[in-house]
Amino acid sequence: MLIPAYEPDLRLVHLVRDLRSALPHARVLVMDDGSGPGYDGVFQVAADAGAHVERAATNRGKGVTLKRGFAWAAEHAPGETVVCADCDGQHTPSDIAAVASLVRPGTRSMVLGERSFTAASGPPVPLRSRLGNTVTRWLFRAVTGTRVNDTQTGLRAYPAEVLGWLQSVPGDRFEYEFNLLLRARGAGVEIHQTSIQTIYLDANESSHFRPVVDSLRIYAPLLRFAASSLAGYALDVVALLLLSRLGAPLVAAILGARVVSAAANFAINRDLVFGHAGPATRAAGRYAVLAAALLGANACLMTLLVTEWGVSLLVAKVVVEALLFTVSYAAQQRLVFTGPASASLPARVDA
Repeated sequence: MLIPAYEPDLRLVHLVRDLRSALPHARVLVMDDGSGPGYDGVFQVAADAGAHVERAATNRGKGVTLKRGFAWAAEHAPGETVVCADCDGQHTPSDIAAVASLVRPGTRSMVLGERSFTAASGPPVPLRSRLGNTVTRWLFRAVTGTRVNDTQTGLRAYPAEVLGWLQSVPGDRFEYEFNLLLRARGAGVEIHQTSIQTIYLDANESSHFRPVVDSLRIYAPLLRFAASSLAGYALDVVALLLLSRLGAPLVAAILGARVVSAAANFAINRDLVFGHAGPATRAAGRYAVLAAALLGANACLMTLLVTEWGVSLLVAKVVVEALLFTVSYAAQQRLVFTGPASASLPARVDA
């Protein structure tokens, strides 16, 4: 059991005691994220209750803390399944045990404890939690084609085979767990889900999630992709005007500008958006094919909307560009800037 903790209260102690009682053979590792000396007492009581506690001098974020825990597990408990749970009482020992039981040792996979955010799921769900999960769920499905109903769950289980990969995924704070989901398919890691109880204590006031700052971190990959697309568009316009001023024929100027902007967009996406480390020539070939396909799709959709359906040119342009933006992101992530693909699609498991 891996429990990241930052400025915890006695709910951490209760969780440790309950886990030691329900799962006496499980190790409980509590990773402090720089809570400071004011929390020495809580961590000492947690240690007395049977947890192994690792302290940190400074707060660096949940992502860093989880990666520290994975490194500890790989060194001190090689070959063992790692189950991550939050320290604020949102996860019961029975749900933790259920998620752990679905892990398949020897595979590259993860199991998510899926909360329900409907009115019938139990106590009221705080608005920021319900809204945040809804937005990220739909964005994740749009860009990956994979249905994950609870992208922000902190209850997750991993077999030992993926501990190295878990430590390599970027992200220091709350965005780290979302990055794991975004990069899972490209790394050949299957995603499984199982239902758990939905528990929010005191309207989730103990959460350290910062709605604006941490949401921006979570959506950073999409924001970088949008910025890259805008930069490519601006470069395309500048190159077109420059080539025209130099006397190039219109068609040649259009094609030359598109080549320049596409090359720059490819470089930015490869290095800054997707962090691709594979062969550049292979990715460039795939990118060129995708760019041609998107250009053809753009022309066909614009013709259909404007000529056949009578949609105004501006509205059609906005609709088509928004649609192809998500298609382009998903295709580049899954087909262009990707590592070895998994032989099977992410699956769902209901317990």
